Amino acid sequence: MQSTSLKERAASIMSGYDAQNDFIREHKRVFPRRAIIYQLLNEIRSLMFPGYFDDETLAGVSSENLVEERLLRIERVLGDQVFRALLYDDCNLDEEVARERATTIADAFVAALPRIQRLILKDAEAAFEGDPAAHSREEVILCYPGLRAIFVHRIAHELYVQGVPLIPRLMSEKAHSETGIDIHPGATIGEYFFIDHGTGVVIGETTEIGTHGKIYQGVTLGATSTRKGQALSGTKRHPTLGDYVTVYSNASVLGGNTYIGSGSVIGGSAFVVESVPENGRVFVKDQEIVIRQFGSPEPVWCYQI
Repeated sequence: MQSTSLKERAASIMSGYDAQNDFIREHKRVFPRRAIIYQLLNEIRSLMFPGYFDDETLAGVSSENLVEERLLRIERVLGDQVFRALLYDDCNLDEEVARERATTIADAFVAALPRIQRLILKDAEAAFEGDPAAHSREEVILCYPGLRAIFVHRIAHELYVQGVPLIPRLMSEKAHSETGIDIHPGATIGEYFFIDHGTGVVIGETTEIGTHGKIYQGVTLGATSTRKGQALSGTKRHPTLGDYVTVYSNASVLGGNTYIGSGSVIGGSAFVVESVPENGRVFVKDQEIVIRQFGSPEPVWCYQI
């Protein structure tokens, strides 16, 4: 059998472009640039934590000129990418109108950066105070994936509430790929939030978390069912957690009508689809651990949890 020619292979690939038109209409072929969005996140991180992630200054030190230069660069780069996102989202949007709107959004975002920085510093403090294994606040900032994920979320959420298309999700998925922590940019998260360890954490779009929340690895704050797909878009699908709520590892708290009262603790591996009163305690009961030696039907050890 003769192999197909290069032209035939190329033609076969290009025929797939026609099929993609169901997903990518002609007016939507301009997207925000992922690499630039990722660079922007690094620029913002270096602005907020000078010297921690770059070699331009000593840690925690920056000159007024350097701060101003970074703010101008962030505003310019973000404005360009928001412009692309707005054109992607609306085929009828005039480019001049899109540019003006992008400039307004970028200006509002830069104005919000001091507030976002204060939130992130509170998250860093929550991580340090909440983890006896942390030897310093610097260690938390440099090393903790939970803080990395919440940093990106604070940035992405600000753009999400301003109605910026696509860019917030690009940011959140970047953090997801780096940390294993999946926080939708739409989630509303209060001050002093701490994710310990973090791998496998999922926080859905309409989740609301109060102040001083603490969750561990493998936790899911999700929806009870998404079988209706796009019909559920815009509805409250994910739970609400009050203040000072702790959710231990591998627990699932699901549903838009599920409210976890302030001060409550959700035990590891619990499956929660109903509301919990304030200061409630949820735990798994009557589980049995059985250990058998290989090849023997009789248990060596049995323990009721």
